[in-house]
Amino acid sequence: TPLNPWDVMLCVSGTAIACENALVVAIICYSPALRTPMFVLVGSLATADLLAGLGLILNFVFQYVIRSETVSLLTVGFLVASFAASVSSLLAITVDRYLSLYNALTYYSERTVLCIHTMLAGAWGVSLCLGLLPVLGWNCLHDRTACSVVRPLTKSNVTLLSASFFLIFLIMLHLYIEICKIVCRHAHQIALQQHFLTASHYVATKKGVSTLAIILGTFGASWLPFAIYCVVGDPEYPSVYTYATLLPATYNSMINPIIYAYRNQEIQRSMWVLFCGCFQAKVSFRSRSPSDV
Repeated sequence: TPLNPWDVMLCVSGTAIACENALVVAIICYSPALRTPMFVLVGSLATADLLAGLGLILNFVFQYVIRSETVSLLTVGFLVASFAASVSSLLAITVDRYLSLYNALTYYSERTVLCIHTMLAGAWGVSLCLGLLPVLGWNCLHDRTACSVVRPLTKSNVTLLSASFFLIFLIMLHLYIEICKIVCRHAHQIALQQHFLTASHYVATKKGVSTLAIILGTFGASWLPFAIYCVVGDPEYPSVYTYATLLPATYNSMINPIIYAYRNQEIQRSMWVLFCGCFQAKVSFRSRSPSDV
């Protein structure tokens, strides 16, 4: 089989994703201090993206080295489960950030920890089920007319996946709008207490809202084109359309560690400890709260 440049780019993307997120998982596992609900969620996201990266690599290897319909189904199911877990973890992080602001006084309670673990268990459980559907028979290997733009997934399968994504995106959009309202309300309350709105309050509020817009914008720009194409696309269309929308979707897993992990001061400190074996006490790090955006 001739080597497809798009498959090579997906494999390279998968390699970068796997390396980035493996480092995040190693840091969180290595550092006992990173055991708060926020870091559990970040670890879940990094694990899902790590598996997605490995899935892209395995898909390339099995496509050009070991050609088998059974293996193809397994790798596609693995990718579906991994990316579904990644998107679900992003939703869980959004819910966590909302709760940390909406219920700030009770956030550090056992109830919050239970809520986070329940959310993650549900997210991974649903993602695993979605990944198993093609393996258990929801595929088009024996009925080419039922194929979608992502073979061997059926049209109804990708429609379900796309509908799930649109629902998650709308929930995240609603929650981030509510978070922006809470942040602006807090800034206004501080301004009333101090009788004026200082420049620092304005800058901090603007920065927080801008960061939320970047997070949601990045997520939407990465996944929306692929989700939409899965619904409106036809399997008779050139495969380049599928590749052109799928590749940006994988970039979301490449950007996630930068947004949710490497910008965090605690993870930066743990990286110093992990790579240098020591930490310079004179270097000051500020621990970010779960509500930091």
